[in-house]
Amino acid sequence: MHRIGPMALILLAGCSPQDMADQLGRRAAESVVMPVMATRMPSGRAQAATTCIVQNATAAEVQALARDVGVVAGTLTTSNIATIAARPETQACFAAAGVPMVG
Repeated sequence: MHRIGPMALILLAGCSPQDMADQLGRRAAESVVMPVMATRMPSGRAQAATTCIVQNATAAEVQALARDVGVVAGTLTTSNIATIAARPETQACFAAAGVPMVG
């Protein structure tokens, strides 16, 4: 039988099921956004842009993006990505990360 250390218990206690679901959804959304951004810029910048987009997506947008896991992003998904990318908060994130403006 494996023992869970006290630090692991503290970390687990701090994560609500909602937070864990949000983190999983955001990871799934990243896997959808990254290939779209990779068609528009080099890999390093595409990863930074992906992070900015997913960080600035609402919970509903994350769910919508995550629905395209495992398939090529369609027109609606690329439109949603462009909408999130055009927000001032996302544009500020792009600037801070050295990503060219995406729209």
